[in-house]
This record gives sequence, structure tokens and C-alpha cells, in this order.
Amino acid sequence: MNELADRFFAAVTSGDATTLTDLYAPDARIWHNEKNAEETVPENLRVLRWLSRTVENLRYEDIRRYPLSDGFAQQHVVRGELPGHGPLEIPAGMFVRVQDGRITRIDEYVDSAAVAPLYAVSTSKREQ
Repeated sequence: MNELADRFFAAVTSGDATTLTDLYAPDARIWHNEKNAEETVPENLRVLRWLSRTVENLRYEDIRRYPLSDGFAQQHVVRGELPGHGPLEIPAGMFVRVQDGRITRIDEYVDSAAVAPLYAVSTSKREQ
């Protein structure tokens, strides 16, 4: 499970949509607490590609990973530089379900105040 998790987070930071597509089950769902909404794989891939293009030096640090019977849980801090806003630091936790070697569900919990700068950048880019 650690290998799958390592590949997943490396693909997120590099914006590697091909690897992410291979790691997700086609019908996987990704839920986010700050939106209280689920995303499909294509929706999530769009967000992750945007994140890797927008946040400079995107990385996961202070990682604590815990095996579960059907996947893993991970706590971490997402760090990077957000142009126009400075350092980005988002404490987060994820519960990841895996079946047949592919991710079937992610439930992600982030500090909603810490992600506010991302929404500000996303909104300002849409308005341009």
C-alpha cells in the first residue's frame, strides 16, 4: 500500500495525469470536506493538474500514514508557494480506499481557512 500511496502523491505533485488515471478506479469518487461534494476522476484530475501548475514547489510534508484493512489514512501538510500570495501551508488528512490495486474512494479533510488562497487565485484567473 505504501508504494501505491507514494506513486499517487508523486503524481499529484508533478501533475502526472496518466499515472493518476492508472491509479484510480474508473468510477472512483473523491470527496472534499470544504466543499462537501464528491468529484469524479475527470473532475479531480482537472483540479490536480491546475494545482500542480499553479503552486510552485508543491510538496507533501510531515507525512503520517496508517494502514487500513481496505486502504490507508494519511495526515500531511501540503506546502508550496502561491504566486501573489506567498507561502501555502494546508494541514490535511485523507482516507483512501483501495480495491484490486486501484483507488476507489478518497475522503479528504483540509483546513478550509488554509485553502482560501487557492480559491482566491482560482476565482481571479476565471475573471481574467
